[in-house]
Amino acid sequence: MELWYAILSVLPFDWAQPGQMYFMKHALLAVLVITPLFGLLSTMVVHSRMSFFSDALGHSAFTGMAIGAICGLNRPIWAAVIFAVIFALLFNLVRRRSALASDTVIGVFSSTAVALGIFLSTLNGRSFTKFNSLLIGDVLSVEPAMIGVLALILAAVLVLWALSFNQLMLASVHPALADSRGVKIFWQETVFSAAIAVVVTLSMTWVGLLVINSLLVLPGAAARNVARNMAQYHLFALLGSVAAGIAGLMISYYLGPSAGASITLCLAVWFALTFVIRKK
Repeated sequence: MELWYAILSVLPFDWAQPGQMYFMKHALLAVLVITPLFGLLSTMVVHSRMSFFSDALGHSAFTGMAIGAICGLNRPIWAAVIFAVIFALLFNLVRRRSALASDTVIGVFSSTAVALGIFLSTLNGRSFTKFNSLLIGDVLSVEPAMIGVLALILAAVLVLWALSFNQLMLASVHPALADSRGVKIFWQETVFSAAIAVVVTLSMTWVGLLVINSLLVLPGAAARNVARNMAQYHLFALLGSVAAGIAGLMISYYLGPSAGASITLCLAVWFALTFVIRKK
């Protein structure tokens, strides 16, 4: 972290000066790690029409947090990660073996996860207020150790993209053709869903459950407005997500609103701009 502090010390901001406001320096580093993750994953989420799935994962993560709290874990976030991954696996299994539409299956899982989370968190008259922070999030509370975990996840996602992006894209565009080419569609989708589950769950406490789905939709949706090929699609989604993350964090620091909401609004502005210039 000392190298990161030294790099920031050259910036003309009060919080960047040596020996002070480490929470802001940690938050900026977390944003620089989280936003590329959302930018990359959003391209496949938008292309595969899985926007509601990411929202359902957020609800399942909340349920996992409630389970971890009941079990008395010091860090219930890891119980949430495990529950979200199991949720993603079950969703893919049911979707593959059911004749129901994907949005119907998502609705079933999402509503069940929300109800179970509320049930567990209020069991025996417990107060729900201790989970209110999950709804809004606080990126300023991020710890250096968790930033390292997110960096490892970013590296894993990059490896996943390099090894299986073509198969994932083919499976989303034409599943029958992908199957005829020997692509193991179920396992490709399962690994991708698990990656989304881990990212959503670990980011939930900093971004906020109410807006985390937008971070998996807006970067890809904005990039799709103006991209003319796959390279541009990923580049615009990545750059838009990172730029909105930095701008949202600055707005949160200087004006005081939630960082997650600020980042989301910046992404919404980015989407509006790309929508206006899409034909030009």
